[in-house]
Amino acid sequence: MPWLETKVSEQRMQFVIAAKGPAANFSAVCRAFGVSRRTGYRWVERYEAAGSLTALGERSRRPHQSPQRTDAAITARVVALRRTYGWAGRKLQALLAAEGVHRSTATIDRIIRREGLVDPTAHRPALRRFERTAPNELWQMDFKGQYPTTDAPSCFPLSILDDHSRYLVGLFALSSTQSGPVHAALIRCFQRSGVPQAMLIDHGIPWWGTANGHGLTALSVALISQGIELIYSGVRHPQTQGKVERFHRTLGTRLRQWGVPHTLPGFRRALTRFRVEYNDVRPHEATGLQPPAMRYRPSPRAYRACPPAWDYPADVQVLRVDHAGCISRGGHRYFVCQALAAQWVGCQQIDQRWLVRYRHLYVREIDLETRHSRPLIARIE
Repeated sequence: MPWLETKVSEQRMQFVIAAKGPAANFSAVCRAFGVSRRTGYRWVERYEAAGSLTALGERSRRPHQSPQRTDAAITARVVALRRTYGWAGRKLQALLAAEGVHRSTATIDRIIRREGLVDPTAHRPALRRFERTAPNELWQMDFKGQYPTTDAPSCFPLSILDDHSRYLVGLFALSSTQSGPVHAALIRCFQRSGVPQAMLIDHGIPWWGTANGHGLTALSVALISQGIELIYSGVRHPQTQGKVERFHRTLGTRLRQWGVPHTLPGFRRALTRFRVEYNDVRPHEATGLQPPAMRYRPSPRAYRACPPAWDYPADVQVLRVDHAGCISRGGHRYFVCQALAAQWVGCQQIDQRWLVRYRHLYVREIDLETRHSRPLIARIE
């Protein structure tokens, strides 16, 4: 399950947190994480030298000097040809060879990337297609663009698709991408189809925010509180959400065949009609020409309007986040995350730092001496 792989930086954070525990056995922690004592000491030393868990990320392996780097004249010629024709290394190699310059396609493509001449709208192809083994293991969610309407600013079709069965769990004509309408639509899906184990979403509003280092929003916090694992697609790589992207092509084609509506009620009627056709009538090639409804069943995980409180360990101090996203201790206030306002978080002390966690996620590191805080993103395994 490649989307759920733990990042290297998360593993290192988890290792240091375990190794710095009050009764930790360093050798046992190394064995549990599958690393040598030498590697373990290196991670701890890096943390102690920097004074922050954020120093445990991957470091650049780029050499300080590149004696074999292509000279400036050839680089300039590659840049000029790229800007003139927009071609990649394979075609530009033929042009350069005609001028007596012989470089590999890999070298030319590397120059193009290094000089920032890659089209930001282009994306790599999906080399493998993944499908979850059962319904509700993963839902994919995304908006299908923006349609102008005469009775509202716009219509934003919201699609929620089951990864395994391709069943269209939800299809809603919303007048905005704000958190409130999206959350209400999701609650309708949860009440009708249960709660999935995970959801795949992109780095867009309202489920991703840029105001903090971990992207939490009020909506993503609400989903996490239902026990849903949030999985974010690659930036500028929509093929990560290939199934919902392909579904949007089908939806767009059908809307054009019927005639694209011009009002919000018209969109709601069309999307309701399409959802029935797509789920119950239309044979799907990826499911052996069965309609998605033949392969889907609701999730046994029920939606909880008031999720139970998270059971934090006994050695973790539990504090409530105030309206401004801060927690208080010893007469001082420390910022955690605005999206966690009114939520209960756990504070775990390591050395002179607090690690603030919301449920199974570490979200903040607070230096109790300087009172500075840094965003973290790591799961508690």
